[in-house]
Amino acid sequence: MNNNEKVGEIIARAREEKNLSKRELANLAKISDTELARIESGERETPNPKTLRKISKYIGINYNDLMYASGLGASVSPLNPYLIEYYSNLKGDNLRTAYKNLKVSIEHNNIVIESLKKQTGENDITEEKKSVLLETIEDLEYQNETNEEIIKLLKGNAIEEFMDDEK
Repeated sequence: MNNNEKVGEIIARAREEKNLSKRELANLAKISDTELARIESGERETPNPKTLRKISKYIGINYNDLMYASGLGASVSPLNPYLIEYYSNLKGDNLRTAYKNLKVSIEHNNIVIESLKKQTGENDITEEKKSVLLETIEDLEYQNETNEEIIKLLKGNAIEEFMDDEK
């Protein structure tokens, strides 16, 4: 993905890479052919998040990346220069506070992820509930990946700050 690609272009490219026709993807995602065509053509610039979730499962693109590309979500990948700029400029106490908060967030997410994974293995769980649990796990794992990327930026800032202090 690149900064200039619209969500429809991303979906169309990924669908083609999976050798899926529009009709096949629409059937898999349980959406109308017309809706998929509108998204891919750019006529529907901001698709329904539920529709993006359905599509993402079959094209190998993370749901959160599709949300960002449609203007509905946040990511620290190269797609999101705003988060990168914000965290790259943190210094001193703000840097330390952000670092600690991100580490705690990752720890808490991991606890929730483990709990949700256990719930997905229960015998009396409905397919609908299992699907929601799996989607939540995916979102939390994505948040952790994003937080890890931010932590890398913060560590770079800390090294630069240390080196500046040494001069």
